[in-house]
Amino acid sequence: MNFLLRLLTWWNGQTLGTQIFTARKGVKVGEDDQGNVFYQTRDGKRRWVIYNGESEASRVSPDWHGWLHFTWNEPPSRAALTHKPWEKPHQENLTGTAMAYAPAGSIRRLAPAERRDYEAWSPE
Repeated sequence: MNFLLRLLTWWNGQTLGTQIFTARKGVKVGEDDQGNVFYQTRDGKRRWVIYNGESEASRVSPDWHGWLHFTWNEPPSRAALTHKPWEKPHQENLTGTAMAYAPAGSIRRLAPAERRDYEAWSPE
């Protein structure tokens, strides 16, 4: 069953074609903290990622994203980027999940905040 999923779907990891291309022409460059593995061709003209789990582009950290899109030549595994002390760690896009941001007063919050600054209008 796993073979069939890999053969016919792309969202369950790499497809069979990607696996064959990676085996033939790919050189492993590094791996990030989420287990995603990054490759490039021997001549360095193509770069790609094999996701660990669901294929979700927002799971790639900004450091690796810059390398994938040729913003810088050295991968973060060889030349780590310097980060500012105020920068937060990378987090994938949580939109549509239970952990998505919900402002105060939102109906998506488990316990909506009681509003004390609102008084309902009633016609007299």
